Amino acid sequence: MSTAALSVSNACKQFGGLVAVNDVSFEVGEGELFGLIGPNGSGKTTMLNLISGALQPTGGEIRLSGERISGLAAHHIARKGVARTFQLVRVLPSLDAEENVMTGAVFGHRRLWGEEARQLARALLDRVGLGGRAHMPVAAMTYIDQKRVELARALASDPRVLLLDEWLAGLNPSELQTGIGLIEDVGREGRTIIMVEHVMDAIRSLCDRCVVMNSGRKIAEGGVSEVLADPDVVRAYLGDDDA
Repeated sequence: MSTAALSVSNACKQFGGLVAVNDVSFEVGEGELFGLIGPNGSGKTTMLNLISGALQPTGGEIRLSGERISGLAAHHIARKGVARTFQLVRVLPSLDAEENVMTGAVFGHRRLWGEEARQLARALLDRVGLGGRAHMPVAAMTYIDQKRVELARALASDPRVLLLDEWLAGLNPSELQTGIGLIEDVGREGRTIIMVEHVMDAIRSLCDRCVVMNSGRKIAEGGVSEVLADPDVVRAYLGDDDA
């Protein structure tokens, strides 16, 4: 049996008396586009923070292609091949778009420098729809375009596992279809993608499998259609009165 691209085993994260992630386990295969869904406050972003090293787990372990990464600092995990976008966009406001993307190449898994990093940054900006705006200050960009820069920066590191935290949120219908197509295209490269998303149309069209979290626990896992029809999942989203 081949080693999973990412394996989460009995992960826990506690903040004082609050248990944000409670004994969660799942595996994501190489090249899989995997959904992580659930209502607000269910622990999804905390889980991505544990995988990326932004937070350290209270218990359990996380492995990247069989190698334990839980307990490592975020920059070490990034160099091993985990890249991410953030629910609230994080760009470097004093830099232009090209320089932002170049940081992904310089500090990420692939480690490019100089003109090679610059050329990659321009190619990725073209790919996410920002061709011709390489030298635009990101502070002057719209929120949506900042999200595009953030995705390009994550891709510049040539990640083995890409974590997308509500990257499609806030897009209008036209932008949403473009965004879904872009994620689909990235997935076709063979990259492993874990996406936290509230846009169920995107989960249905992009993901074969997903995990559902609620109040820090995993309440369902499996094929998307099957999981979204699960009464426990419906209840988690709609409440007992509407389930």
